[in-house]
Amino acid sequence: MKKILMGNEAIAYGAIAAGVEVVTGYPGTPSTEVLETVAKLKQSKKAENVYVEWSVNEKSALEVAAGAAYAGKRCMVTMKQVGLNVASDPLMSLAYIGVKGGMIILVADDPGPISSQTEQDTRHFAQFAKLPVFDPTSPEEAYEMISDAFDFSEKYSTPVIFRPTTRVCHAYATVDVNIDNVENHIAEGFVKDTSRWVIFPRTSYLNHLKIEERNRKLRSVLAEYDRKTIEQGKGRLGIAASGVSYAYAKEALAIDGLSAPVLKIVTAHPFPEELAVKYLKTVDEVLVYEELDPVVEKELIYVCYKYKLNVKIKGKLTGNVPDAGENSVEAARVIFADYFGTQKPEIPEKPDISLPVRPPMLCAGCPHRASFYAVKKAMKGRKAVFAGDIGCYTLGNAKPLDMVDTCLCMGAGITIAQGIKRAEPDTVCFSFTGDSTFFHTGIVGIVNAVYNGTKMVSVILDNSTTAMTGHQPNPNTGKRASGEVAEVVSIEKVLEAIGVKYIRTVNPFELDEAVNAVKCAADFDGVSAIIFRAPCIALFKPQKRFSIAEKNCIGCKRCVNEIGCPALVKNGNKIKIDPTLCYGCGLCEKVCPKGAISDKEAKDKDNV
Repeated sequence: MKKILMGNEAIAYGAIAAGVEVVTGYPGTPSTEVLETVAKLKQSKKAENVYVEWSVNEKSALEVAAGAAYAGKRCMVTMKQVGLNVASDPLMSLAYIGVKGGMIILVADDPGPISSQTEQDTRHFAQFAKLPVFDPTSPEEAYEMISDAFDFSEKYSTPVIFRPTTRVCHAYATVDVNIDNVENHIAEGFVKDTSRWVIFPRTSYLNHLKIEERNRKLRSVLAEYDRKTIEQGKGRLGIAASGVSYAYAKEALAIDGLSAPVLKIVTAHPFPEELAVKYLKTVDEVLVYEELDPVVEKELIYVCYKYKLNVKIKGKLTGNVPDAGENSVEAARVIFADYFGTQKPEIPEKPDISLPVRPPMLCAGCPHRASFYAVKKAMKGRKAVFAGDIGCYTLGNAKPLDMVDTCLCMGAGITIAQGIKRAEPDTVCFSFTGDSTFFHTGIVGIVNAVYNGTKMVSVILDNSTTAMTGHQPNPNTGKRASGEVAEVVSIEKVLEAIGVKYIRTVNPFELDEAVNAVKCAADFDGVSAIIFRAPCIALFKPQKRFSIAEKNCIGCKRCVNEIGCPALVKNGNKIKIDPTLCYGCGLCEKVCPKGAISDKEAKDKDNV
């Protein structure tokens, strides 16, 4: 059956077609839709034999999958590039232990970066962990390649990293899929063998030798796997590319009528040396077009040195290709014109459609705005630092709230606040963490604060979902990835068990109560926690709307200047509320000094 699929959907279909039986992961753009698609197919009975879960973090996801792979099941773990940092501890050891069932570690890289803290390149992790990495160039290729990756994993008893990038993950294509006649994969089950499954220093030493020997062999194997990836062309100036950059390169060459020998690298590690040598003997120069780091470029330089090939390698290291950001067809055309010495193409300017500038901001009605505002109001006149975290609430750094002073990585706000407190004992130190992030890596930070007696306030923004990545469930929501009802893990009880003595749960829209709770928490001698609980606006329809009585509005703009809700817009010298954006949270009503804001006029208009 031919289906129009997003790249991530194609990967999910490909994994099911390949007989995957266990899929775990943690949401993170641009990888999220892979696991979501598996979950949807399971719920629709098209993949009912597949176990699927949103794990509490990437480390847990990798370890659950590893256990199933030890028992012979085909497994896939999904995450984004920074998520691999969280999973790196088990990853490095698992590379030495190996697996029995095929195991894919899907890590989506984010050139740009479009929605990440970093532009880190997972191909380095593959080299560091000594694991094979597959680099698909399109949704169609990703669908086919993931089956090869599973076979490869089982044949060589190793996890395989599968590395799509944003434009492969989120591009759409027509893919020929078949998940109706999947062969049942018979797992042997877990066979006890301490010499294989228990990582002792002596075992690690011997396995390290085996891995190095295997990877030397894989260079030839991968050269055979990639045998169709040398494309003939005119001249002695060549192009080497990998991932989606290969598609950009091919399109750029076709648009400008250029012809060149092209080397496509599908497996950046172990690098297919034999293939590279064969290609390099046909050219005098090679321009490497790849995103993120010069991984292929460095490998080709090494191959030229090792085999004494007098070929000039150009790319990021020579300044011919930009060091950072996404590649594109347009960029390739300009770079190739300079490389081939042809006339620079005229790239059509993007039409000016004069869209209004809309900086990233919290949604109208977002409970996080009310939470930040309550803390800001409570701490007015006091020396305080607000350590943020990864999620929607990072947007609390925007004016006029200006309530995120630091943001490093998931869960770090809690421990960053502790470090600042040790450096500045007279400062009230807050951390802001979402409910999903609390379970991801937040708990350990709070344990650290309690154990070491660090006075701080941990603010947990509980909006009952994992909002930024698309509203996935978490241990606090009572629902699993498969749609089943789950036991709710109580944040309050976890905090109590850790040893936090001051715990308050407050609706942030009850402003006076929220402000009072913050003041009490800040004065508490020890670790205190405030749970601001109110659902994300995407989870419900607005029950009421607010409006401004123009005759009562004095144009002070306090509502705009203090909370910055996007539903508040200019109306001459005064302010009005856009009814299409208002979610009826009522925060602006509490801020207005003249009582000009209420839901009364909105009700009257609705009744007309």
